[in-house]
Amino acid sequence: MNNKFDALKDDDSGDHDQDQGTPKDSETERTEDEDQSLSKKKMVVPAAGEHPLQYNYTFWYSRRTPGRPASTQSYEQNIKQIGSFASVEQFWRFYSHMIRPGDLTGHSDFHIFKEGIKPMWEDDANKMGGKWIIRLRKGLASRCWENLILAMLGEQFMVGEEICGAVVSVRFQEDIISIWNKTASDQSTTARIRDTLRRVLNLPPNTIMEYKTHTDSIKYVCLIVLLFSLPFSLTNRSIHAHKIHISVGNYLL
Repeated sequence: MNNKFDALKDDDSGDHDQDQGTPKDSETERTEDEDQSLSKKKMVVPAAGEHPLQYNYTFWYSRRTPGRPASTQSYEQNIKQIGSFASVEQFWRFYSHMIRPGDLTGHSDFHIFKEGIKPMWEDDANKMGGKWIIRLRKGLASRCWENLILAMLGEQFMVGEEICGAVVSVRFQEDIISIWNKTASDQSTTARIRDTLRRVLNLPPNTIMEYKTHTDSIKYVCLIVLLFSLPFSLTNRSIHAHKIHISVGNYLL
């Protein structure tokens, strides 16, 4: 199957309407009620003459303070919706104005998910699924992220409706990319996603790829939150908090 992005991948000539694609500062200050009202609006559609995608997608951004185990509520409040798109051209209007992952600082994440799916384990589309995770040394995230999302939007994974979205997580010592699917128990599908991921990212044969189910991730973070509530001594609590921070930092993708 030909990737529909091949013809337009380098088309950033500046002819696009920047007002339609540039994320506005006010979008990062929406209240929960405003976010709910947005979800009720009509889905975006391709304009006349544009190249439609098979599915509509939404860009999200999140940033958190290291060392704090996030509850579902605080995590959801920290995710900011950038905007949705339904065509190749609409995608490039957003992407051409966005900071590349390699230029982000701190604990920051970009998410791109099918429209209507939140980048959360508990979302109905995600809760029975999981994700493939690849840890990258610094300097590789921008290229790998672009290759991953172009392959995903161009329907290169060939697994029907299984793909939910993808995430790039910028951390202090490494960066992490992941792709989420709906059904963790479908081993043939997860294997196809793994093999396609290796191909589109041109990964060396010895690259470590890890699959985590969202159910296990939820159980793990619940345990971490419980540990933080235990009455450790100040010294022990500091030691445990340091170890927990390392683990949680790897899990909250």
